[in-house]
Amino acid sequence: MSEKTPKRDLSELRSQRWFASDDMRGFAHRQRTQQMGMRREEFMGRPVIGIINTWSDMSPCHAHLRDRAEAVKRGVWQAGGYPVELPALSVGEVMVKPTTMLYRNFLAMECEELLRCHPIDGAVLLGGCDKSTPALLMGSISMDIPVIFCPAGPMSNGQWRGVKTGAGTHTKKYWDELRAGNITKDDWVDLESRMTRSAGTCNTIGTASTMTSIADAMGMTLPGASSIPATDSGHPRMASACGVRIVEMVWEDLKPSKILTRESFMNGLVAYMALGGSTNAAVHMIAMAKRAGVDLTLDDMSAMAAKVPVVTNVFPSGEYLMEDFYFAGGLNALLNKMSRHLALDCLTVNGLTLGENIKDASCWNDDVIRDEANPVVPLSKGKTLEVLRGNLAPNGAVMKSSAANPKFLKHLGPAIVFDDPATMNKTLDNPDLDITEDTVIILRNAGPVGAPGMPEWGNLPIPKKLLKQGVRDMVRISDARMSGTHYGTCVLHVSPEAAIGGPLALVETGDMIALDIAAGTINMQVDEAELEARRAAWKPSAKLYDRSFAALYQRHVSQADQGCDFDFLSGTETVPDPVIF
Repeated sequence: MSEKTPKRDLSELRSQRWFASDDMRGFAHRQRTQQMGMRREEFMGRPVIGIINTWSDMSPCHAHLRDRAEAVKRGVWQAGGYPVELPALSVGEVMVKPTTMLYRNFLAMECEELLRCHPIDGAVLLGGCDKSTPALLMGSISMDIPVIFCPAGPMSNGQWRGVKTGAGTHTKKYWDELRAGNITKDDWVDLESRMTRSAGTCNTIGTASTMTSIADAMGMTLPGASSIPATDSGHPRMASACGVRIVEMVWEDLKPSKILTRESFMNGLVAYMALGGSTNAAVHMIAMAKRAGVDLTLDDMSAMAAKVPVVTNVFPSGEYLMEDFYFAGGLNALLNKMSRHLALDCLTVNGLTLGENIKDASCWNDDVIRDEANPVVPLSKGKTLEVLRGNLAPNGAVMKSSAANPKFLKHLGPAIVFDDPATMNKTLDNPDLDITEDTVIILRNAGPVGAPGMPEWGNLPIPKKLLKQGVRDMVRISDARMSGTHYGTCVLHVSPEAAIGGPLALVETGDMIALDIAAGTINMQVDEAELEARRAAWKPSAKLYDRSFAALYQRHVSQADQGCDFDFLSGTETVPDPVIF
């Protein structure tokens, strides 16, 4: 704690409303805490620190977070706090269907309410897999008590038969090779048990490392915490340090509202673009910004992408993996190289500015973390994020042109349209299908309302017969998302989505689709009179749920360009602490 920072009085802490009173309720709170074996001296007069833990046996990315919670507790005790672990929904990718995106807002709401309804003065947030980072931050931003995000960390490097393999990225690459007949089923089974070697998030710049790095650059983690591999001994040490620091933050009353400004979000954008990060971040950053009362748009992202090239040589844009990035100096080294783009005076959770945190950061491998003069992808060849608009996506669509085949960046081709993934998958592998490399594959009804939940279906499959001809990319368009570990000429997040009557719903097979990345446009070459006739005849085909969380989701979720948050959760209106009688 800085000598200049006044320490709050114990009576100002939220937890004292539960524990300090002499009435029957105060008695009950103290009594029930002692019922759990705690001595009165272990919790009275101490800040209560919540540890929001998204550990789960069904989330390999978070498999080590039980142990990390113990490390956090160690730090909290050391600093004079009282740690309490609160389990929360584990939105671990791969196992959760149809998508963890359906449950991001669920976790955000759970995090906010766990912090509100319990006697919590500050919290350490344990997560890292794709949606857990934005969800935990969204909830804690809305609650606005001191928090530190403790990233789960990337898994160890993968290798198969002497080749570096990245989770997700090489799954897709080798799946295409299997379908093309270039590897055998025995190869595929062997790969299955060798590619993912440890607990932790994807070892590529997928959505997980994109979002944890953004949180780091925005000042919500201890400096450089996002780069530490999950199984490195430095990781539990970092978790313990989070425990120490959060107690200090409580006394300082250092809340997200004092850290998260428009400038800090722009710092997050710098990291996003320099990493060659996931298109999914476009949705999550807008959602987080709205919770913080910051005006952030797709156009802001497009402007930053036009200034900051991909300089991180890590899959899917580069050749290395996250462990290599860590050994090269990690995010602090990257931010140091990008410092001319950053607002260096932004405050971070350790009480110092971003500039103070990164000023001495060194890069130990200039091939992994490159300079702007030697980018992985020059701006003239592609960007981390392209924002496209036109009569197919009037509110916007996104694409990672740095991961696309340059020959498709200006393209005109006939559409083949699918209303659901089952029909698409069955049809595309028909050897008699009339389709060429120039065809534009479209999948609709896969957006927030339509799927529901906007799954990662957007990396649409290449037809098997074209794979056998050597084709590995085509123009593909969807109102779905795509895994951050994937690549290709995939136009995503088309807004408004087809399920609510967006123009994507009006496209027909055979319509000519024009994509022009340089112009920022995506259009169907259909005249307005014909579109009006189709619009008049259109009837919704997506299933609307009458009950369950999916029903709540479909009724209240915003569109992709607005962050896909719930209308009743977005915004900055203060919710009062619960009354105690």
